[in-house]
Amino acid sequence: MVRPAAYAPRQTAAAVLDDAVCSLAPHADANRLVQRIAAGRAPRSVFATFALEQHHVVTCDRLSFQHLARRADGDPPVADFFDLLAQGETLALQRLAGLLDACELTEREITGYRPRPGCQAYPSYGARLALSAEPTDVVIALAANFAAWCGYCAVVDAAMRDHYAFSEAARGFFALFAEPAPELDDTARAAVQHGLDTGQTRPAAAHRYGRLLQAYEIMFWNSVGE
Repeated sequence: MVRPAAYAPRQTAAAVLDDAVCSLAPHADANRLVQRIAAGRAPRSVFATFALEQHHVVTCDRLSFQHLARRADGDPPVADFFDLLAQGETLALQRLAGLLDACELTEREITGYRPRPGCQAYPSYGARLALSAEPTDVVIALAANFAAWCGYCAVVDAAMRDHYAFSEAARGFFALFAEPAPELDDTARAAVQHGLDTGQTRPAAAHRYGRLLQAYEIMFWNSVGE
């Protein structure tokens, strides 16, 4: 017997987000650099390159999240998510300073650094989404990407301690993302549920964005390692 549309089960944000995380998870062997770092086989110089590239990535991402928050001004649960992300990027920049210092990078080297195209594809695409994508769809795409990103950061944080003898301050950037973020998870669910309830969320589009974000994420790491 076919149920009337009025009795169709309500789609939940938790289910949509779980599906995105599972469906868009990168292949375990895709990130060659993190594998090398985990085994202690990557040269110490990759951490300086990582820090210099992330200085540009975080700065750009913060602007993108601020713009998405403004675009979602009429949808408070969605705006709250991007406001929280923008605040997180500010903290990430502060934590990144510890790694820049540990790598003995001068202000002149930081400001004069020429970023690698493969590393900056991710924030460039993020800026494109900030301009034209439905914000609630971006929430889903980012949630899937963050699951992979945070996993990588946890591996690198442990390897920096065990194989490279970096201080706690130097590892602070990675530790920030390796830690559970229940507030962010709750805010993401609220944003996506709002999108589902208002008809704004389009999971198919979100998955399209997420696949590209994951590809650019992998490109970032592997470009750092080249």
